[in-house]
Amino acid sequence: MGTALAIVLYAALLAFAAAAVWRRPVLALYLFVVGLALHNAAMAVLYGLGIRGGALTAIQAWKEILLAVAIASVGAYAWRARHLPFRPGRVDALALGFAALVLLYAVLPQHLLGGSAGSKGILYALRHDLSPVAAYFVGRSLPLGRRELRRLAWTVLGVAAAVAAFGLVEEYAVSLDWWARHGAVGYFNDQLGFRYQGPRRLPENFVFNSGNEQELARRLVSTFLSPLGASYLFVVGLLVAASVRARRPLSLALAGLVAVGLLFTFSRASIAAAALGLCVVALVLRRPWAIAAAAALVVAGVGFARVFPDVAPRAHWTKQELVQQRKHAHQSGGTTGTGLGESSTRSHFASLRAGVRTVAHHPQGFGLGNAGETASRTHVKVKAGESTYTELGVEAGLLGALAFIAWNLALLQGLLRRARERELAVAAVAASLVAILALAVQTDVLGVPWLALCLWWIAGSLLTPANPSTLE
Repeated sequence: MGTALAIVLYAALLAFAAAAVWRRPVLALYLFVVGLALHNAAMAVLYGLGIRGGALTAIQAWKEILLAVAIASVGAYAWRARHLPFRPGRVDALALGFAALVLLYAVLPQHLLGGSAGSKGILYALRHDLSPVAAYFVGRSLPLGRRELRRLAWTVLGVAAAVAAFGLVEEYAVSLDWWARHGAVGYFNDQLGFRYQGPRRLPENFVFNSGNEQELARRLVSTFLSPLGASYLFVVGLLVAASVRARRPLSLALAGLVAVGLLFTFSRASIAAAALGLCVVALVLRRPWAIAAAAALVVAGVGFARVFPDVAPRAHWTKQELVQQRKHAHQSGGTTGTGLGESSTRSHFASLRAGVRTVAHHPQGFGLGNAGETASRTHVKVKAGESTYTELGVEAGLLGALAFIAWNLALLQGLLRRARERELAVAAVAASLVAILALAVQTDVLGVPWLALCLWWIAGSLLTPANPSTLE
């Protein structure tokens, strides 16, 4: 009965949202900015309430449904107007080229390529690889005017600050056992198909192991239920804060809260990426304060890394988990808690090297579904993981990875060209893209729906100035 009621309420809310998006497609972007930040926590709670299987899968699909409605609305407008809402250019051609390669590798027989993914893995990979392309083209069709851009900037900054505040409270007030009892373990392991080996079978990166197998330091995971997902939102939020001119004291206070949240995720790569983004703002717009902010962030990150194990909330392995960890360490030749703490840094580089070797030795690719979280979820041998570029090289060949890089470099060039016209907001989005593309070297940024749907949509929207004759 509870599941049936949840489905009825969900259908009613989704129908209302879809109708609103059909009339004004840009609303989908706001729903993504807010909704995708809450998605994982909400789905875990629903799982804990007994809504599982196909019912929860249908609820999870809200983002794909709203994206499809936005695409259909833009397409209907173009059909009625008998022309595209934007003038196609080089960046669009490169985006289509990348999408075409992904589609080609979706239909090529896997046995010819050496892959082993099934139809489910291929569909998951299609969504994973093409979501940023679809979001980009919707954004291209919906240029953001100054007023809309100002509202969006405050929305992104407000969401980032709210996620940081919730995460700081949750980290100290909510235990790992609570998440384990209230749906997170079942959601990740049974609903999504992952096989995590962290404390209570939660994701390994929920905690940091400083070397003492009895003492684990908790990282901020917030509503993303992921320190990395949360940190990527914080990176974009900090750079967007640089574009907010009105109500400067409020924006600085929110940015400060986001920065503290970023430190507690203990994602050193994300801190470095945020500093890199601030340097881009400084160089493009000649803003010395951005260099100072980048330096302050780096210093804070280095200092916080030293004290983090002492100030972060503690967690621990259960006796049974500790036995399993020691057994795993013995089998792998590593240390207890393999995959946590400093070994995480080494594993990133080891995974990156292995992925590069795989792509170099097999440049034709293995087909979609053979890399990263998609292969892990569908229990297929993971040919490459961690790095966005090596995962794309494994799935769509070296040419597919190069096509993705070429598209995004061209997109970045277009944004920087606009930013040099003293467009502070465009510079902040360009800096965000630089930061995320840098993070993509050692992690799968496309696997974070907030980035795939929000960042690339906004980047597409800002590639050309808003035109009153187009949809907004």
